[in-house]
Amino acid sequence: MARKRRNPIHLDDLPGLFDSLEIDMTRPDMAGDLIARHRAQAATLAADREADAAAADFRLAPTAVSPTDRLMFISFGSGSSGNCAYLGNGKEGILIDAGVDPDTVKARMRDNGIDFKGVRGILVTHDHSDHVRFAYKLLRKQNHMLMYATPRTLSGMLRRHSISSRIKDYHKPIYKEHPFDIGAMRITPFETSHDGTDNVGFHIAYGSYHKFVVMTDTGHITERGDFYIRQAHYLMIESNYDARMLADGAYPEYLKARIASDHGHMDNAHTASYLASAASEGISHVFLCHLSHDNNTPELALSASRKALETVGLSVGDASGSLDTRDADVQLTALPRFDTSPLYVFREPKQV
Repeated sequence: MARKRRNPIHLDDLPGLFDSLEIDMTRPDMAGDLIARHRAQAATLAADREADAAAADFRLAPTAVSPTDRLMFISFGSGSSGNCAYLGNGKEGILIDAGVDPDTVKARMRDNGIDFKGVRGILVTHDHSDHVRFAYKLLRKQNHMLMYATPRTLSGMLRRHSISSRIKDYHKPIYKEHPFDIGAMRITPFETSHDGTDNVGFHIAYGSYHKFVVMTDTGHITERGDFYIRQAHYLMIESNYDARMLADGAYPEYLKARIASDHGHMDNAHTASYLASAASEGISHVFLCHLSHDNNTPELALSASRKALETVGLSVGDASGSLDTRDADVQLTALPRFDTSPLYVFREPKQV
């Protein structure tokens, strides 16, 4: 006896893919219950997402920062006693120079919710001791890290300092004007002017809009440095000495001449004058770095740059995030010589 077939459902009676369904949720069958539960769960999930988005701008804990749209910066020391900084998203990032001891770097990263295991490498600007002293100690047994330096800079490090030759095992050669990638960062080294070996600055692009430029230890703004700075949103730039303090100070004449030369360091007035010409290009944050302990003060460096920026019509904040100054055209601060700076979290810069 042939099995009786069920009456087929005509295709015209089925809803289309994009039709709005009006279903009687009171019917007792299983399908109705499943659909009701699915819709309730979807509504709850959507509400949670909206609440998270609304609260995002009020979160202050570094661990709450999204790794996809924000960039984090912290300096562990900036000056002749040691230079080292972190740039990344909290989960993945880089160190810039290695002149601060690893215990301090790791502790301050931990305090700010930054994972040291996420550090992919160290960018080396040049081979002076205050920038490379702890490079091997930071790299040793860290298989997730490399040291990014030009071949000549590595040679200078090994020639000038008592650094283990095993550091070569961690070396990744880089070359000026040749971009390379570390995670989500595209990094371009460029020429600076200092009396180290093959000195470089870095243009670091993260995501679609964050551009951070590092230009420390340089006697003047090089042509390529100027090119990259005018693309930057955030700038870490040297403001090493006050010219009068250097001239009247106790340094021997040969050292004064070396510092003031085109292959030495930039003074406050030089840095301030340059910022006045470049900051209107779109720079939202300026970090004055490598201030001399003997020939400068943070107050003198900040005053010179602030006056120069205000002279060209820009409002200047103090990078503290206070209600009074957070909407200023440029946020300006001096990185501490011996201590760790606050953690700075950058959102999408203003469009210009």
